Amino acid sequence: MTAWGPGGSRAGGALTLAGTLETAEAAAPVESLDVVARMLKERLGAASVSFLITDFNGSSVVRLGAAGSVETGEPARRIPLRGTLYDDVIRSQRPRVEDKGGGVPVRIVAPVTNRGDAIGVLELFLPAVPDAETMREIGETAHALAYIVIANRSFTDVYQWGRRTVPLSLAAEIQHRLLPVSLACEAAQFAVAGALEPAEQVGGDTFDYVIDRDAVQLSVTDAMGHDVAAALLATLVVGALRRARRAGASLEEQACQADQAMREHGHGGYVTGQLLRISLLDGEAHFINAGHPWPLRMRDGKVQQIVPKVDLPFGFQPPHPYRVQSLDLQPGDRLVMLTDGMLERNANSLDLSDLIVRTRALHPREAARTLIGAIVDAGHGHLEDDATVMSWNVQTVRPHLRQRLTSRFVKTSRARRSWVAGSVRRARERPRPDRGIDERAPCCARRGEGPSRARFRVPTWHTPSKNSWRSNAPPIRRTRQYKPYAPKATRPLTRPHGRHGATSPKTCRAQSPCTRKSRARCGPAWSLR
Repeated sequence: MTAWGPGGSRAGGALTLAGTLETAEAAAPVESLDVVARMLKERLGAASVSFLITDFNGSSVVRLGAAGSVETGEPARRIPLRGTLYDDVIRSQRPRVEDKGGGVPVRIVAPVTNRGDAIGVLELFLPAVPDAETMREIGETAHALAYIVIANRSFTDVYQWGRRTVPLSLAAEIQHRLLPVSLACEAAQFAVAGALEPAEQVGGDTFDYVIDRDAVQLSVTDAMGHDVAAALLATLVVGALRRARRAGASLEEQACQADQAMREHGHGGYVTGQLLRISLLDGEAHFINAGHPWPLRMRDGKVQQIVPKVDLPFGFQPPHPYRVQSLDLQPGDRLVMLTDGMLERNANSLDLSDLIVRTRALHPREAARTLIGAIVDAGHGHLEDDATVMSWNVQTVRPHLRQRLTSRFVKTSRARRSWVAGSVRRARERPRPDRGIDERAPCCARRGEGPSRARFRVPTWHTPSKNSWRSNAPPIRRTRQYKPYAPKATRPLTRPHGRHGATSPKTCRAQSPCTRKSRARCGPAWSLR
């Protein structure tokens, strides 16, 4: 087995991202974090190294110790985030150094994040203030930890145990399984994040998103009722929406399939929802509102409520259509979709629009958590219904990709039109040596008719395959010899074949009966053998 030195490198080498990932992969899933912590401790001479994972609602972190010391039968020890160095690091997504002096070890906290999803933080205690190179190594290790957690959390419950600061009910367990694995995602064109605070009796709220090659699709749903019954309805509608979406269905088809699933299997229940699709090419947005609270859009520091055409919720009888509506979104806008738990009567004193404006400088992940925290504080820690919010930031579109796609389409259409026009022109200008030949069959013989055997060269055009225009393949010009037909006495033509007078398909070099449309394919260059 390869001997690795401190920091995930070969003995005597520097800390590398590839070495960290390779060493973690060689360990068992439950021990991968401990292996990385030991490497970092030996490499930097740290007094201690630990990883802290955020809980489900993002309000606290839990320290994960050595694999053998984690007692998963007991609740995780919760460390509240508000007002701590951890909170500052997660919000700013920048490492922090805390040096109190007096011989106290220097504390370094670095974010462990993947594409905007704040997984946790990496905490170290060093004997001295680290230099720039050491901070770079710590940042790379924290980044590697994010991938390590993502790769191993499907194999062990240790990470799930760390995220559960309170015991979950059966309905809450079902509800959390319906949420996306990462509650936030960001790229150059957008940033999206969601947050959910379940009530004491789970109300069936869910949210989901998916990123395609040229669009992002989002959904927020709220099932009727509470507890397990609501969680089962939420499972049904989320499964129907994901099934239709992954099959390539449009927004309208997704809504219709969700409605059909609810009517057939929902036992009289219903689910409100909002489906949204945003193009990454030009920023166009379309959505469907199925009896759901209206979305809010912040533009230029002002919040406006979008008033859509509201359709019936999923599951209402009789079957009904769903209308796809346009939504005006521009770069710099923030769209907030929520459920009725954000509008409950205990939060009447809270100005939601003003809070959205005050959090406009925050990342959508932090803005969503701030909105949820304000609702929980307004209800004094008790919610009568689930509170769910989904925040979407429009940062930019991809005009270069849109221009490339448009240019390719124009070139393809132009090539197709040019080929058709050229074929017609060439057919009109093609010389005919003998008007006595039937023009309907330029490549086949006529009985007892035909010009002399004089030969002359005429330009003909080889027609591409029927799909070649899609690859912008132009017609290939070739020069062939025109050889008029002269019937042989030893092979009389007595049985006309097809509509061209040939004796059989074998007598035509085209190997098939010619038609008027096939003139461009056969042309006058073909003759009977």
